[in-house]
Amino acid sequence: MNFTKKLLKITFLGTGTSQGIPMIASNDPVCKSKNPKDKRLRSSILISWNNVAFTIDCGLDFRQQMLRENIQSLNGVFFTHEHADHIGGLDDLRPFCYQKGELPIYLNERTLQSLEKRFEYIFNPKYKYLGAPTLNPNIIHKAKFQVEGLEVTPIEVFHGKLPITAYRFQDFAYLTDVKYIEETEKEKLKKLDVLVVDALRVETHPTHFNLQEALDFVAEMQPKKAYFTHISHKLGFHEEVSKFLPKNVFLAYDGLKIEV
Repeated sequence: MNFTKKLLKITFLGTGTSQGIPMIASNDPVCKSKNPKDKRLRSSILISWNNVAFTIDCGLDFRQQMLRENIQSLNGVFFTHEHADHIGGLDDLRPFCYQKGELPIYLNERTLQSLEKRFEYIFNPKYKYLGAPTLNPNIIHKAKFQVEGLEVTPIEVFHGKLPITAYRFQDFAYLTDVKYIEETEKEKLKKLDVLVVDALRVETHPTHFNLQEALDFVAEMQPKKAYFTHISHKLGFHEEVSKFLPKNVFLAYDGLKIEV
């Protein structure tokens, strides 16, 4: 099937790691920074084309992010995995369900099983709460699929030992919580205009790319541009780190908007 290429508009709703920046009870200088680019909510993006808008993930700061960006309508959510910083805002999908009724979500089987346990009042008809969001789960595998006229390519990446889902939309790809990628999945990331990938900190980490691993991955994939996200205060100050990045690599920040 041929798809007409669409203008993709990306908003970085949050670019922080699981605890955000500033982290609670931290006196780290980055956490005390006055630069708004050093204030990071939990990682998520809004991707829109035509009159369609989806988020990737729906984390603990979802409500705040929707209000900050004045998002008036949402067509659904793509989920990467089941950790709290990526699913914790699920209940705040309610206003969009009031508008549209059943809201589609796209996720792998394991993530859905986790949601069904943690949000039983949403998914179990026996216990469903009257005001709970009404969601339509769509299980994804490795095959491409279509959403609102756009082809979506799932990419399996590993968050430590946990297989999770990254996504490619046309020539844009969003990867977060990555530590390892099989060679066959890397093939899906060739010839990108924009690659977004996590760069947690300077020191190595068992389940995330550190800064050098993220830079090496960008050099291997060779996108035209790359943006780093899922950043902790241990990476350093936004302005200081940015000075040392290659000319086509940038630190994303909350509220950043790009077009692809």
